[in-house]
Amino acid sequence: MDTPTGFRLPRICLPRPGVDLARWAVIACDQYTAEPQYWQQVEREVGDAPSTLHLIFPEVYLGAADAPARIARIQATMRRYLAEGLLTEHAGAVLVERRIGAHTRRGLMLELDLEHYDFSPSSTSLIRPTEGTIVERLAPRIEVRRGAELELPHILVLIDDPHATVIEPVAAERSALRPLYDTELMSGGGHVSGHALSAAQGAQVLRALQALADPQAFSERYAVPAGTPPMLFAVGDGNHSLATAKSIWEMAKASVGLQHPGRHALVEVVNIHDPALAFEPIHRLLFGVSADPRQALAEEYGARLRCIDVASGEAMRQRLKDHKATQAFGLIGPGRRFAVIEIDEPPSSLAVGTVQAFVDRLLDRGGAEQVDYVHGDDVLERLGSQSGHIGLHLDTVGKSELIKRVLLEGPLPRKTFSMGEAHEKRFYIEARRIR
Repeated sequence: MDTPTGFRLPRICLPRPGVDLARWAVIACDQYTAEPQYWQQVEREVGDAPSTLHLIFPEVYLGAADAPARIARIQATMRRYLAEGLLTEHAGAVLVERRIGAHTRRGLMLELDLEHYDFSPSSTSLIRPTEGTIVERLAPRIEVRRGAELELPHILVLIDDPHATVIEPVAAERSALRPLYDTELMSGGGHVSGHALSAAQGAQVLRALQALADPQAFSERYAVPAGTPPMLFAVGDGNHSLATAKSIWEMAKASVGLQHPGRHALVEVVNIHDPALAFEPIHRLLFGVSADPRQALAEEYGARLRCIDVASGEAMRQRLKDHKATQAFGLIGPGRRFAVIEIDEPPSSLAVGTVQAFVDRLLDRGGAEQVDYVHGDDVLERLGSQSGHIGLHLDTVGKSELIKRVLLEGPLPRKTFSMGEAHEKRFYIEARRIR
């Protein structure tokens, strides 16, 4: 059912009964990109069993020489799974519960209308990115999706629902919902289950979302002028995946028509006020660093910069945690060396913007060969201390200010924050036909 507000109840493909879900479900393809050993372990664990591992392109391999052959295998496996009846279709919204430790995050599987999504920095669409989109990073993703029969979503989309009107009412009735899947997840990923909403509950969800998007209620909620275009959905995780879907749709729609399944994208919608939803920083890890970056930082910021050496990674993180005055970030390396960098009159309102601009210029000048985006303080410290590496440690933006900041200022600098650490990211369970 199409609605004027850019979303609809989905049609989802799930693995048929008898498939080992613990091997079927693997983590989002854009995780552990600096740790090939993680993906090698996943490959050993999965083997030849039916698995979403065979349907995705882990981005740790994006630069590999066999990338075209890997894409061809992915697309062939999609066709084979469909031909063999390995997937069964479910129509309607799905309540997802993801438990890690004592915390359970809840979300709803829905389809978003890509006609209502614009990932440009000046976007005023109903669906908007929270972070800048790196357009040049879309090309390999487009090649994967272009000939694919299925999409597998790791996209988490945020709604600002402080009164808990959308997800929480159906979650409260969870014990009465029909179970669709239930499994432990590999490599410390916790546990995930999915439950089917009734038709009445699905209609209730749509009405609640439409109420959130009401223009008058929106302007009052954010104290913005009447007529300000509402933003209902803010793309949290998977921004480049949704931008890829949008790019493919824009290329195809003139020839396939507006009723084509490629017009929509399957996502999980999460309330930003869910107490189990944690925001974590995304750090920068530089490879092939030719010299101590302290000199480059000094040349960049001059007298506005202070470099304060500290004894350990723990001391660095504690000083940043206690830091209140000027803008600051942490520096790891060369080797087991740690510092806190303070900058007066910074060029960006967020430390991540300042750091990203510095990293981009350092790469352009040949001071480093490559940058990766790393989740987890311990991972950054371990990798940043290795020879030829440098780690840049960042704090994250508070989730309570995210939506309004995006609304008023536009997308944040790319890779500003992460919704949880790497092992907490979305695992693939559901798929959807896009051809």
